[in-house]
Amino acid sequence: MNPAEVATALMIERTLQASTAYRKVDDNLYVIKQGSAYVMLSVVPWGENKAMLRFTALLVKGLKMEAQLASQLLELNGHLRFGAFSWDPSESSVSFSHTILGGATLDADELLATLRDIALVADEYDDKLMSKYGGQRMRDLLEEAALERIIDKSPKRPVI
Repeated sequence: MNPAEVATALMIERTLQASTAYRKVDDNLYVIKQGSAYVMLSVVPWGENKAMLRFTALLVKGLKMEAQLASQLLELNGHLRFGAFSWDPSESSVSFSHTILGGATLDADELLATLRDIALVADEYDDKLMSKYGGQRMRDLLEEAALERIIDKSPKRPVI
């Protein structure tokens, strides 16, 4: 890790350590839960001596892209203070993300302001998009995966 990546990771950890919604996943990956949404914070190297901090929330997976959805996402992008909605055709999913400069210039207020906006938009729009266009929210996908792991690990009993 370059010095800017280290400084960014330390700022995240110092700023969010008291939050019960915060989890460190890896050296450069953190997760914050907000309602039904999860925001991933990724520390990304930029050149040899710089870093970026990317905030990403997978909102809904399993959607069919249609003109009305594309139009709604583009219109919303024009009104938001931070971030933008995006479409991943390989996953049939809508995400919301924003990237800021990390390193020595990143401060706690900037980190928290960005995180707060991204988390609140993600928590609001995962529900709205799912109810209007279908699919599953990140929370639903995680709960489903956890249930499958529990069932796979439970002892097999004969069916009577």
